[in-house]
Amino acid sequence: MNWSDTLGVVGVLTPRQCRQTAESIAAAQEPSGAIPWSEGGHTDPWDHVECAMALTTAGLIEPARRAYDWCRHQQRADGSWPLQLRAGVVEDANSDSNFCAYIAVGVWHHVLVTGNGAFASAMWPTVRAAVNFVLELQRDGGEICWARSPSGPVTEALLTGCSSIFHSLRCALALANYVDEPQPDWEIALGRLGHAIAAHPEAFTEKPHHSMDWYYPILGGALRGKAATVRIAERWHDFVVDGLGVRCVNDRPWVTGAETCELVLALDAMGNRAEALRQFRAMQHLRESDGSYWTGLVFSDGKRWPIERTTWTGAAVILAADALSRTTAGSGIFRGTDLPRGLEVEYDCECAVNPPDR
Repeated sequence: MNWSDTLGVVGVLTPRQCRQTAESIAAAQEPSGAIPWSEGGHTDPWDHVECAMALTTAGLIEPARRAYDWCRHQQRADGSWPLQLRAGVVEDANSDSNFCAYIAVGVWHHVLVTGNGAFASAMWPTVRAAVNFVLELQRDGGEICWARSPSGPVTEALLTGCSSIFHSLRCALALANYVDEPQPDWEIALGRLGHAIAAHPEAFTEKPHHSMDWYYPILGGALRGKAATVRIAERWHDFVVDGLGVRCVNDRPWVTGAETCELVLALDAMGNRAEALRQFRAMQHLRESDGSYWTGLVFSDGKRWPIERTTWTGAAVILAADALSRTTAGSGIFRGTDLPRGLEVEYDCECAVNPPDR
């Protein structure tokens, strides 16, 4: 029996429904292997990889491999990807550090699920180049600039992006160990980044209205234990709408499916399975009959907004379903219990803190 035959969440999504969602993602894939937000829409490297992970999880290995081949072929000489493409044409040539780093998560996830060592070896040069590009943007405090333009780095650092990069670096180190190419410099960079996230919120541009800044330090694995519990409790009522899911921003009556599923993954990583399951069930009102998912709902007037069903929302659903059901060998990638943590020591830093709850 293929693992995809049992992927589902009892009482919420059947295996057939999960497969249907994956098929809706595959239907949007372009001949090049690119997976846009929706048919005819644009493609960005981060959401493309998220969709590839969902295809792997659901057992659609051939389209997943084509998605990763697209990553190899589209990667630029410096290890980066353009921020946005449409039908193969670059619409934004700038590079987002988080978007570039996420290939490590996708590749390691595919290796975990399939056990394909040849794939790991084939993708290693792509991951290595991407991570080296990203780490060129790391600042003295450990945080990483969010973007690079032709004129140089954009010095602003974003908490959500850096938290995701933290997870990407852990996956990159796992892959490096798997292919027997240890990267001690990455271990140091990972430790510095984790310290910045856990101990230096002032290093990042404040985005207090966005739910992603609330839960991403936990989703990315930089915060665990008491620190994670306190952080979630502090702003739970700002973002969670009972029975509907999670607001994208706290000052708008708008819940979104992907953010809800990411919170599900964060709660699962904290060991709060009951609440994770409750939130996963709550967002199913966004499901369409063909298995695709609407991006969000303006609950003040009951209207879908934007008027789009996005591949990456469906992808987040599949990854959350796998985490909750423990179906594949990659289901724990966001729990991260077996991922390297890098060099965790006290730093040449005024705070001299190495938080015990990280």
